[in-house]
Amino acid sequence: MSIDAATPLDTLWYTRCPVPTALGIAVQQGWLEQSLGQRGVAVRSLRESQDRAVRESHFDHTLQNSVRHGGNIPALWARAAGRDTRLIGLSWADETQRILTLPGSGIRSTRDLKGRRFGLPKWVNAQIDFARAQAIRGLENALRLEGLEVSDVELIDYVIEAGQSDEPAQQVAGTNVFGGQRRGGHAAELVGLLRGEVDAIFLKGASAAHLAQLFGLHTVIDTGIHPEPLVRANNGTPRTLTVDAQLLDQHFDVGVDIVDQVLRAQDWARAHPDDTRRFLARESNTSEYWVTAAYGQDAHQRLDTSLSATNIAGLQDFADFLLRWDFLPAQVDVCAWIDARPFDAALARRPKAA
Repeated sequence: MSIDAATPLDTLWYTRCPVPTALGIAVQQGWLEQSLGQRGVAVRSLRESQDRAVRESHFDHTLQNSVRHGGNIPALWARAAGRDTRLIGLSWADETQRILTLPGSGIRSTRDLKGRRFGLPKWVNAQIDFARAQAIRGLENALRLEGLEVSDVELIDYVIEAGQSDEPAQQVAGTNVFGGQRRGGHAAELVGLLRGEVDAIFLKGASAAHLAQLFGLHTVIDTGIHPEPLVRANNGTPRTLTVDAQLLDQHFDVGVDIVDQVLRAQDWARAHPDDTRRFLARESNTSEYWVTAAYGQDAHQRLDTSLSATNIAGLQDFADFLLRWDFLPAQVDVCAWIDARPFDAALARRPKAA
C-alpha cells in the first residue's frame, strides 16, 4: 500500500501573495480544487482563515500540508529558521522596482541620492520584515551601479506597529483584499515623502506604478528593468513555490498535482493574454492598466515556473543579501533546499509534443 493510500489527506492549505503567479490563476480557475477533489482533498485558503496562527503560516510556514507561492523572503526566512520545507518551483515575473522622489527634490539620478534622506518601513511586530528588506535591496542595487553604498544615504525609519496577520483576507468580487497588514502601515514612507520628511523611497509592483502617476513622482531608477538578472533579483524575483516536507513525504502525488496545475495555468496564460491580465488584476487588487505598467505587455508570458539555473542563482544571491543584512537567522543553501521530484513527475504527466 502506498503512503498516500495509507494516510489520506483531508485538507490542503494554500496561500499566495497578491502578485502574479500561476498558482493564483489555478486557484481562480478552480483547477486546483477540481484536481485535488478527485482525491477527496479539500482546498482551503490559509489567509482567509479565522485563526490568526493559521494566517501567520503565510509568513513562517508552520502549517503542515500547505503550499505557498509568492515573495521569497518569508519562504527563505522559514527555511533559515529551521522549518522543514521543500522548494519545488521558482517563477520569475519581472516587475517595476522604483526609487521615487518628488519632482522638486533635485534628485535626477542615482548619484544624487548621496547624503540624502531615504525612507524605510520598519514593521516592529512582524516575524519577517519583508517590506524593509526589499526596499534596502532595491536601494543597494541601485547605488552600487554608481559605485555607492547604502551608508552613503541617511536612512529614516517609519515604525509600523500593526501585525501582518491581524485580520483575515476577504474575497470581494473575486479579488483578495487584505486587512490588518495594510491598515496604518501601507506605504507609510510614501506619506513621509509627500510631507517632505524624506527625499526618496522605494516601491515596487503595480502599486508603485499607480502611486508614481497619482502623485506625480519622479522615478530616479527602475532596477526592475535592468538587463542584469541579479540587479533585478528581489523579493518577487524569483518567487518561490514551497511545500512542507510532510506533504511530500506522505502525500507525494498531491505535490505533483500542485505543480501540474501550476504548469497548466502558465500554458493557459500564454494562450489567453487578455484574460490573464484580468486575472492578474484581481490577484494584485488593481486594474489591467497597472498590471501592464508594472509587469509589461507580455505579463501573460512571465508566469513560467521552473528550476532553471538563472532562477536558482537569483534566489541564492538574494538569500546571501538577506543574511548579510541580518534578515535571516542562518544561511540558506538554495540547491540543498530544492526537491525536483514533483516538478519532474508533473512534466512526465504532460502530453508529449507531436
